[in-house]
Amino acid sequence: MDKILYLLEDDKSICDLVTYSLELAEIEVSCYNTVDAFNDAVALRVPQVALLDIMLPDGNGYDVLSQLKRAHPQVICLMLSAMGRENDKVKGFNLGADDYITKPFGVLELTARVNAAFRRLGAADELHARNVTLNERMMSVTIDGKPAALSNMEFKLLAYLIRHAGSVISRDKLLTAVWGYDEGETRTVDIHIARLRKMGVQGIETVFGAGYKFLK
Repeated sequence: MDKILYLLEDDKSICDLVTYSLELAEIEVSCYNTVDAFNDAVALRVPQVALLDIMLPDGNGYDVLSQLKRAHPQVICLMLSAMGRENDKVKGFNLGADDYITKPFGVLELTARVNAAFRRLGAADELHARNVTLNERMMSVTIDGKPAALSNMEFKLLAYLIRHAGSVISRDKLLTAVWGYDEGETRTVDIHIARLRKMGVQGIETVFGAGYKFLK
């Protein structure tokens, strides 16, 4: 899987240095010098890791951090700032920062910390079953080794089935566990199962009169 990092930094020389250094480590870097440009990019594609300056021409990196963590808690966020007082760092951590790097910084240390962030992502819960690999933290799925675009509910349903592989699960149980409905139209489950099968997911077996089972 590609390593995707977004850098929010208004100093072009720092952008160029960080981009060059991290690309040598085979990390795909996109640099944005305004909050608006960064937010527009996230709306189109969510990165795995974000590297955020604090003092920006059109906003504050703390606010970006807070909003990003609320909308996409799986993204690992590192602060990159000249604001190096203890209170500044504590504020960042309290808002959800995973690491805090002060300027001026060493390129080797920065690269090491970013690589550590990607290792944490790689160590996140990853499920392998049949022809599917599913990473719950990164909300990513591959089918036959190729990335697949699943809706949120399709993702949750597939994760639940894989985690309970070998067990027969009723439609009512799936509605409760995945959708949060105590009562509802079980046809919803059938439709989502059909979509997963159409995408190429193997191993979902219909158990007549009982529900579904993901084969081990």
